[in-house]
Amino acid sequence: MPSTVISDCSLLYRNLSPSGEMEGGYITHHYIEQGNGFPLILLHGNGEDGTYFEHQMKPFSQYYRVIAIDTRGHGQTPRGEAPFTIRQFADDLLAFMNQHAIDKAHILGFSDGGNIAMLFAMTHPERVGKLILNGANLDATGVKRKIQIPIEIGYRIARLFAKRSPKARLNAEMLGLMVNDPNVKPAELAQIQSPTLVLAGDDDMIKDEHTRLIARSIPHAELSIIPGTHFIANKNPDAFNEIVLRFLH
Repeated sequence: MPSTVISDCSLLYRNLSPSGEMEGGYITHHYIEQGNGFPLILLHGNGEDGTYFEHQMKPFSQYYRVIAIDTRGHGQTPRGEAPFTIRQFADDLLAFMNQHAIDKAHILGFSDGGNIAMLFAMTHPERVGKLILNGANLDATGVKRKIQIPIEIGYRIARLFAKRSPKARLNAEMLGLMVNDPNVKPAELAQIQSPTLVLAGDDDMIKDEHTRLIARSIPHAELSIIPGTHFIANKNPDAFNEIVLRFLH
């Protein structure tokens, strides 16, 4: 079994700015890779990095070439100058796949990573094998209010100080992802052509009815609710991995 490799694809890019951004708005992604076979790309949630999937790398790499990417402005991937939005992150994913000559991959996204995966599958269906959406949401109304209200308050406060404080500006951008994105209408999910698994915890921060709406709106999607919170991949990995691998196989 190949050991986990932490890589930086900067050598594959040209015409980089000091911020690490390539002409056209794309950046050098830091990523962790392990295993061989058909590519399986893992996309983490807001404020995290690829190490969120520490309990998935080894089990999944027995069957797939597993690649856990640090999203723009997360982990060791630079922020760059392009918009800090879920749609930009989906464009970044396309650039990453092109640079690594990955024509098609299974994609597993968690939380904001699930939103990235969802948008990517809508706009580039030919690049997605199977799709796993874990704790994704269509908009802010899908999040339980006891979770969302503090996020919205924090976002407003951070925006007030954003012009005077770089830290506040970064915080506003991160929180803004959970306030303003991804804004997808249920009917738009019909664009997804890939076999899809929609996953959530039974005590998730995403409303149960919202998760079920996503599953109903994607043609022939499977739905699985397993014991745990929003962070089931990390806190209940055995059950999570079993369900995901069964779906992928």
